[in-house]
Amino acid sequence: MNVTGADWAVLLSIVVALLALDLLAATLRPHAVGFAEAALWSAFFIAVAVAFGAVLGGLEGWGWAGEFFAGYIVEKSLSVDNLFVFVLIMSSFAVPREHQQRVLIFGIAAALCLRAAFIAIGAALLSALSFMFLVFGLVLIWTAVRLFTHRDADPDVAGSPLVRVTRRVMPVSDAYDGGRLITRADGRRVATPLFMVFIAIGGTDMLFALDSIPAVFGVTDQAYIVFAANAFALLGLRALFFLVTGLLDRLVYLSAGLAVILAFIGAKLILHWAHGLSDAMPEISTALSLVVIAGVLAITTAASLIKSRRDPAARAHPGAVLGTPGRASHEQGQPPD
Repeated sequence: MNVTGADWAVLLSIVVALLALDLLAATLRPHAVGFAEAALWSAFFIAVAVAFGAVLGGLEGWGWAGEFFAGYIVEKSLSVDNLFVFVLIMSSFAVPREHQQRVLIFGIAAALCLRAAFIAIGAALLSALSFMFLVFGLVLIWTAVRLFTHRDADPDVAGSPLVRVTRRVMPVSDAYDGGRLITRADGRRVATPLFMVFIAIGGTDMLFALDSIPAVFGVTDQAYIVFAANAFALLGLRALFFLVTGLLDRLVYLSAGLAVILAFIGAKLILHWAHGLSDAMPEISTALSLVVIAGVLAITTAASLIKSRRDPAARAHPGAVLGTPGRASHEQGQPPD
């Protein structure tokens, strides 16, 4: 794929414009987002992604468009798991509804910056060292095993190392002060719980970037497509949060389905590395990848809804890949001490 500086400029301009639009919608009039508003915004961002893929196919070829759509679906499915953790953070720190949009926008912007950096590093490593396909593949399989093993657990977001270190470095108040990150209490400057929320969101973004970047490189080795798939999947995250928050608990098999997808992509990367050593080793095509990923997500969603209908008490969990799994925290409502 022949990507020019102008191509990157156009893509970055689109991403920045969409992020600015989302930021304005979230901050000009802070309010609790309803289902209808969230549905309209979600439809808009999905339509923009589909339009980008169609234009890419018309200009560069439908093979590249297929890689974009496969990468977009992978990143969109992983972003739903990201939303699980965002819900945990919001509930753990009792974030007021009027500030949740601001937190989400920060999370999206931070994720875009982190993933752009990781994409550049990943592309450079894959270009210079072919065995990195093997390394990425093994990382994804290890992640899949961990995710499947702890599929019924919640990560300990309030007690994460980054949050604990921040609390040791600076004092934190027990109450929110509007939308302020820093306030004054007892004559000294202290961080508000909203500041801790931003710290927790940033740490979560970094962990998810470590998983999602190798995953999308398993679908395409084009940095341009990798960034586009990540960007368009992340840009609709704010609206998706308010659209599916009430439905997340019903996706009881989502973590298991994502584990299968990550393991499949990991195997695809390993086969790609092995094919470079011997033509006798098969490769998994983009078309087959798209079918498998979409099929796993469809089966996972259908099975989850059936399980939820038969067992209303069943609840979904994002799974815990790194660190010590925490206890379920969907019911928490107060900021941690």
